[in-house]
Amino acid sequence: MSYRHTLSNRLSPALPLLLGALLAGPALADKADPIGEVSTAFKLVGPNHKILVEAFDDPRIAGVACYLARPKTGGVKGGLGLAEDPSHASLSCHQIGPITLPAKLKAGEEVFDVSTSLVFKEQKVVRFYDEKRKALVYLTYSTKLVDGSYKSAVSAVPIMPWG
Repeated sequence: MSYRHTLSNRLSPALPLLLGALLAGPALADKADPIGEVSTAFKLVGPNHKILVEAFDDPRIAGVACYLARPKTGGVKGGLGLAEDPSHASLSCHQIGPITLPAKLKAGEEVFDVSTSLVFKEQKVVRFYDEKRKALVYLTYSTKLVDGSYKSAVSAVPIMPWG
C-alpha cells in the first residue's frame, strides 16, 4: 500500500465536511442588509478591494440596529471567495424604536457574525448590558481558528424613552 493511497483514504471522510464549510460560509453574510460599498483599490482582474457597509437588527432586542463597515478583499482570490479579508471593522449601533430588555441577557451574547475567509475566520458582534449606565454595549472583533485579532470596535446604545 502506497503513502498516497493511505493519505487519500484519510482525506475521503473529511471531504464532505470541507465542502459543507465552503458552501455555508457565504450564507452567514445573508443576515445583514447591504447599505453600500466603496472601492478602495482597483484590481485589473477580478473585483476591486472594497469597504462594505451592512446593517443588522439585534435578534433579541427590538429597537436596536447596528451598522458594520468592513473590508472585502477583491482580485482573483476575492472574486472566487478564496481570499482572507482584513480583520478590522467599525461599528455604530443606534436605538431605532422602543427597547424592552428581556429578563435575562447573557453577557457577550453573539448577535451577528460573517465569514471573512474560506474557513475558520469570522467577524463577530457581541452584546453586553451596562446596568449602571442603562446602556447596551456592542463589540465587534475578528476570530480565527488559531489566532484572533486584537482589532476591535465598540458602540454603546443608551436606553432612552421612545416617542
